[in-house]
Amino acid sequence: MKPLQRPARRALLVVHVAVSVSWLGLSLGLLALGITAYATADPSLTAASYRAMKVFADWLLVPVSLTALGSGLVLSLGTPWGLARHRWVWIKFWITLATAAATVFALRPEIAHAAAVGVPDASLVAAPSVSASAYLFMTAVSMLKPWGLTRRGHRLRLHRTGSGKALDERSSIPSA
Repeated sequence: MKPLQRPARRALLVVHVAVSVSWLGLSLGLLALGITAYATADPSLTAASYRAMKVFADWLLVPVSLTALGSGLVLSLGTPWGLARHRWVWIKFWITLATAAATVFALRPEIAHAAAVGVPDASLVAAPSVSASAYLFMTAVSMLKPWGLTRRGHRLRLHRTGSGKALDERSSIPSA
């Protein structure tokens, strides 16, 4: 993919961060509603909590998760970070893909079922807890950028220098 120009890269980065933070906030909201539905003794509050979760699941979960996945993919392919050059990007990609798939194929149907039945369901406390933890982990990884290059990243870096010497982690200066 052709490298993104600076204005496009910055705009896409804003979109990616905004939808990623939205996905975290949405998960925390679903967690609060799931805990409320599971912990209350009031059946009407349980049903109302699951109906509210269904509104979020029907209108927000899929677009937010797919936008986070798509914007992250375009950013990785259109910037020097690359998709499979750095371990932190590669790990974020797979976690995002897994959580987006789980959201679409497992969480949404489970929320729809709970909204129809209105009976407390512990899985609707567990799922948002796991997803919120995953998004917090990905946020930390995005900020800290740990783990260095993948094997592919090392090969690309060596190929780019043409000298067989490794490049410094964040520059194009050959290291000693």
